[in-house]
Amino acid sequence: MQEKEQKISPIKQRILQYADSLGISKREFYAKIGVSRGTLESKTGITEDILAKFIATYPNISLDWLITGDGNAEKGNHTEVSVKNTFSLRTDHNIESQTVPLYRITAQAGILALFDDTSSDIPIGQIQIPNLPRCDGALYVFGESMQPILQSGDIILYKKVSVDNILWGEMYLVAFSLDGDDYVAIKYIQKAIDPQKVTLVSRNSSYAPQDIPWNSIRALALIKASIRFNTMG
Repeated sequence: MQEKEQKISPIKQRILQYADSLGISKREFYAKIGVSRGTLESKTGITEDILAKFIATYPNISLDWLITGDGNAEKGNHTEVSVKNTFSLRTDHNIESQTVPLYRITAQAGILALFDDTSSDIPIGQIQIPNLPRCDGALYVFGESMQPILQSGDIILYKKVSVDNILWGEMYLVAFSLDGDDYVAIKYIQKAIDPQKVTLVSRNSSYAPQDIPWNSIRALALIKASIRFNTMG
């Protein structure tokens, strides 16, 4: 008698789907929730321990969605949050209250589309932010180059700016092309020795500075603030 092929549980599938939407590697995701790598890919049921660790790490997850697949992955359409870091300029004028669209975009083309207002992507939520300069949008952080000030899974709030008006030493979301490949990075931008280039500098000392040509920059946004989800109740 042929045994019925066992499939991965629906709850595991939804957790993996949520992990893919965060824009971080599977290794980072497993480390954040505290389970061994590959645990969720096994074709077995999910234990209470793994489920509890996932919910504790991502308290904003909708339990209805997690169990049944109905509704949105995260609770509610609007989330009141507190800002962890602000990166304001002296010339900024704070707005008493503003609603900032939150996007979950990791692809370089998607970010460029957001910058030139041609994207058809619908925000996954709206963030209510008090007493900050005007922000055009928010995105999830990717990578480790700006640790400890920014970590994968944080949210950055950005304001689109012209490539011609770089403020040296400030933190930017920068999209650029090199040798036919497209990249997106969150970096400090500094003057390079070569006047035809700029230097991208990480906060994490494990990442070396990188010089790129001025004309390789395709889009630029100032980072105005960051939010860390695990500060939420």
